[in-house]
Amino acid sequence: MHIGLIGGIGPAATEFYYRGLISAGSSMSSPMELTIAHADMNTLRANLAVEEPVRQAQIFCRHLDQLAAAGAEIAAVTSIAGHFCIRELEVISPLPLVDALATISDELNRRGLRRIGLLGSVTAMESSLYGTLAEFDVVLPQGADLKRVGEEYFAMAAAQQCDQRQRELFFSAGAELCSEQGAEAVLLAGTDLFLAFSDATPGFEVIDSAEVHIQALALLAGEASLDG
Repeated sequence: MHIGLIGGIGPAATEFYYRGLISAGSSMSSPMELTIAHADMNTLRANLAVEEPVRQAQIFCRHLDQLAAAGAEIAAVTSIAGHFCIRELEVISPLPLVDALATISDELNRRGLRRIGLLGSVTAMESSLYGTLAEFDVVLPQGADLKRVGEEYFAMAAAQQCDQRQRELFFSAGAELCSEQGAEAVLLAGTDLFLAFSDATPGFEVIDSAEVHIQALALLAGEASLDG
């Protein structure tokens, strides 16, 4: 199966998806094809800030046209922040989309979790991932920590690396979600948060939205390779 990715938002997350899919593809019965179209992070952030999902969907659709022209059969946006316009994008997309939000909800249900903490952009957190987690009891960082987590998340994504100060903020915020607010697990509601949490032991259960999305894409590609 030929997978198309809208990447660049941010670049580190795009590489994380690329490596994850290549690793998964090594066990498939036939080669996986993969094409990435580069989207602009600053444009996405600007449209997110002024709540312009239609405008952003139109931009993403141009990238999907590129991916379709390259032969992609399915596509995905490698950014949770980019999913603020996923419903608008589904209507105009020339390709079937693998929606990260749906894969996250499915994974939380599979694990039998009900009370979930969120870390990511302010919009993703405050909207409970754009309304898709309505069936769950969602808890967020409190007070000034909510804004700090959101700001540092985007700063980390832009820098493509996580410094110790940022890591300590994310870990302390996640720990508070569990110890003080009763979260059963913390969902990394931003695809660049692997920069802080990969190969780390924060002391609480973590669910990486990017890994969940990657596994869903890999499963579809694997099923296609068996059918082929």
